[in-house]
Amino acid sequence: MYSDTHFHFEHTFIRDNKEKEINGSEILESMAKRNCFFGLDIGTEPEDLIMRQSCLDSAIAGISDSWLADKVRKFIYFSAGIWPSVEDIKNRHESMKKLINQIELAESSTDNDTLNRKIIAIGECGLDHHWNPSGVDGRSESDFNSAMYHAERELFEMHLELAKEMKLPVIIHSRDAFEDTLACIKNSSYDNGIIHCYSYGIDEARAFLDRGWYISFSGGITYTKKSKLEIVKELLNFIPEDRILCETDSPYLAPVPLRGTLNTPINVEHTYKYIAEMRNIESEKLSEIVDQNISRLFNLN
Repeated sequence: MYSDTHFHFEHTFIRDNKEKEINGSEILESMAKRNCFFGLDIGTEPEDLIMRQSCLDSAIAGISDSWLADKVRKFIYFSAGIWPSVEDIKNRHESMKKLINQIELAESSTDNDTLNRKIIAIGECGLDHHWNPSGVDGRSESDFNSAMYHAERELFEMHLELAKEMKLPVIIHSRDAFEDTLACIKNSSYDNGIIHCYSYGIDEARAFLDRGWYISFSGGITYTKKSKLEIVKELLNFIPEDRILCETDSPYLAPVPLRGTLNTPINVEHTYKYIAEMRNIESEKLSEIVDQNISRLFNLN
């Protein structure tokens, strides 16, 4: 129950884990005990795939109950992609070569275990035009002249082409960049995947949905101010039952009532409950709906 379609395990439990009491093995074990159907560990860098798989391997090895450890191995999957950092945009051709090499290495693995090492999606990838130089991402508008805008779109379209070649869904990061995102998608003529951590309105959702994309909501949706509650409720009810997904984007965007803390995949339950309430259904029912959508999108049947 309560699948998480987008998390960064290695970021949560290695890079950004200042709260030492949070244990990755315990989180995975808890997910298994709750009969989690699906968890997708998301790539952000050209050469992070093998490292991310090793990180999860180590955490699974820390689960003492072999039956629960085996359950975790069966519901964890991986994507591979490059978040549009300034460095990777500038070095996009070399970065994509590194990414493809990582994918080939992972898929040629002969490890005798049940971890799903073959990737099932490309991403996250996309466009980010949210300017916050002092933030974690360090995004500055001054870095983005016309050449950089073009290069960023080119890096995104390289991912779309790779996904098309591999016949895999794409995990799209789109922040303050709706029109350019849609233009790249149209240019690629490939409509298969997720608009993750959705942050636009109904009109933008309609444009993505009309082309066949799934819409995923993170804990950020629970931050809605009372003055905008009806707008968000309308958006959440606008998304068709067969296109809605939920995620944490952990370690970021912990949902209310945990906002401001280090996020983990366990916390996705709060997002399900919030969305289910807005859609006037039980959270367990929403969980069933999302699992059905996951099975269809990622061909898990």
